[in-house]
Amino acid sequence: MSTTTTDTATAPSTADTKDACSETTMTATTTQSLSKFLIKVSEDMPTLDECYKFCNDPSCGAISTFIGTTRDNFNNKEVIRLSYEGYVPMAEKELRKLCEKACSLYDLTRVAMVHKLGDCPVGEGSVIIVCSSPHRRDSLDAVSFLIDALKATVPIWKREVYAGDEGSVWKENVEWREGKAMR
Repeated sequence: MSTTTTDTATAPSTADTKDACSETTMTATTTQSLSKFLIKVSEDMPTLDECYKFCNDPSCGAISTFIGTTRDNFNNKEVIRLSYEGYVPMAEKELRKLCEKACSLYDLTRVAMVHKLGDCPVGEGSVIIVCSSPHRRDSLDAVSFLIDALKATVPIWKREVYAGDEGSVWKENVEWREGKAMR
């Protein structure tokens, strides 16, 4: 089961454009849709191109991206896939909070945060974060903030599956230890 959520707001007036992330306009296929966040936790994750197109805005001079991919090894063990589980309503609520926090810290126009559930083979992406902003520093810093915060706070769990008889292990993120955010 999956959902795609976007926030809606009215278009900003020319007198009130300071908080670009709180009010933006995005053109959908046939209708005008007002939104600032693309948030999705699902087995059917949007592509990088879809996230990029969502965040693209003529007022922006920067679009920064992060894609977390499955690597083929960990501690001299061959990794064949990662498998993700999560509580979707809570995970999406936490992603929304992170987007709102990022907008309060950085001058952002739009944010896309999507995370895959289920199996993710080696080389495939499991998380995509895209931020657009008028200037590069805000979008670059926001992407870094968002991936660290996602790993520390969002209820999505990762199981690393190894080749042969090595089995699998549920992984704890380095950003989270004993119920406390570490970064």
